[in-house]
Amino acid sequence: MKRVPRLGLSVLTILMLSGCAKLGPDFTGIGNPPIPAKWKKHGEKKSDSTIEKWWQTFNDPTLNTLVNKTYAQNLDIKSAGLRIVQARAALGISEGLAFPQVQTLSGAASASRANDTSFGTAGVNFDMGWEMDIWGKYARGIESSQANLYATVASYNDIMVSVIAEVARNYINYRTAEERMAYALRNITIQERVAQMTEVQFNSGNVSELDMQQARSQLYATRSTLPVFELSKVKARNAIAVLMGVNPEQVNSILKYSNKHKDSVNQYLSSSKGTIQVKEGDRNTLNISIIPKAQFNAYHKIDAELLTRRPDIKVAEYVAQSNNALIGATVAELYPSFSLFGNIGINSNSASGSWISAGDAIGVSVGPAFSWNIFQYGRIKNQIRLRDAAFEESLVNYNKKVLSAVSEVSNALNGYRFTKEQQKENKKSVSATARAFNLSMIQYNDGLVSYQRLLSTVETLTRQQDQYAQIKGNLATNVIALYKALGGGWQMSQGKAYLSVETAEKMKGRTDWDHYLDPEMTRLPKEMQ
Repeated sequence: MKRVPRLGLSVLTILMLSGCAKLGPDFTGIGNPPIPAKWKKHGEKKSDSTIEKWWQTFNDPTLNTLVNKTYAQNLDIKSAGLRIVQARAALGISEGLAFPQVQTLSGAASASRANDTSFGTAGVNFDMGWEMDIWGKYARGIESSQANLYATVASYNDIMVSVIAEVARNYINYRTAEERMAYALRNITIQERVAQMTEVQFNSGNVSELDMQQARSQLYATRSTLPVFELSKVKARNAIAVLMGVNPEQVNSILKYSNKHKDSVNQYLSSSKGTIQVKEGDRNTLNISIIPKAQFNAYHKIDAELLTRRPDIKVAEYVAQSNNALIGATVAELYPSFSLFGNIGINSNSASGSWISAGDAIGVSVGPAFSWNIFQYGRIKNQIRLRDAAFEESLVNYNKKVLSAVSEVSNALNGYRFTKEQQKENKKSVSATARAFNLSMIQYNDGLVSYQRLLSTVETLTRQQDQYAQIKGNLATNVIALYKALGGGWQMSQGKAYLSVETAEKMKGRTDWDHYLDPEMTRLPKEMQ
């Protein structure tokens, strides 16, 4: 009869050591994301190199410097790197559950006295318990934690995309304010000449005071825009400073190295028969070039694979994978759990002050155990349903992310194309306005038109040149928006540490991190490169 328990124990042990069958659905990816058919494969595979360092298409050394410094110093990127470390530790916890969950060494000692007799009790015990992963509960937990780790890495990449795009956008805003100010200063010079002219004519009795005051009013109004442009520069500079993780004063030294436009009156003003004239032609009226221009073709086809590798979309995919794994981990709760337990200990109970004697009991016990939630009243099944609904929601969120990405790409592409058309027409408007100014100036001096006609052309020229600078800025920001929508920029982090050496050393000095903060461990997982 003794052979039966031994045989049963042997069979159970073989069953438990033979591996696990992972219950629940396996994640097979997310098929058919809602991407326009015209964006799907075009016969040629585009690589990430087309977008990984997109800011270099502006050919602006200052912008390159800002991006590199921001990558090295941005606080949001550093925080994201620390979240990867946390996710690695969480994965380590899940992996540890695949091994014996209980390994406890305990001991106790006590003394008592009764009827003039002293008794001593002492014991040391080692307990071990191992719930075998027959149904894959812990394996699914590891799968979920690993997906969460990948999600934090993708989130790190997503933050990089956003931060780099924001640095570039604010840099363009800064340069746009500079160019608008340059055009304003040019038009202030023109308006000063016109105001001086009307003042001379007023003093000569040729025009009324109204003309002189209108000229001054227009001049003062244009001058009042200068503080607005200065404020725009300050706001853009401060935003860049926050993104770089430095004080604004440290940004000034970087921004000042741009190619500044040096203007002079002789570049755009001339005199004909004593009358002020504006030199016509784009080389004269639109020759200020402070805003960087990207080498960009808005009619290139979009590669859908680049879009689906966008970091925030990868985050949504990994979240779905994690939720899928949790379904299986919860399904395992419906089935019995099998464990191996063991205990070895020595216990002493002696009198006369002797703590250890030859009669001390050394005990060893080992055996299998099982437990089964047979009356769970729907709690586990409803937990499974909850997990399944959460997984389905994550699929919906994934598709929503894809649709948002498609919308952002479309907005940026069409924004660039239509802004380019706007720029073309605006150029014509500036050219026509410059010609109208010259004609109205001559006719005003000859007494053929009212001062109001001249004033109108001066105002229009000022407004159209300012609009031209804004259009140039909009073109640049649309390029930035497109590369951000395609998820460009995160690739520069591949092969690089997401945790600085200084931070790693500080954390090691505070806590035992074992190998977690070694240089090879603080890089992107190989599976994601």
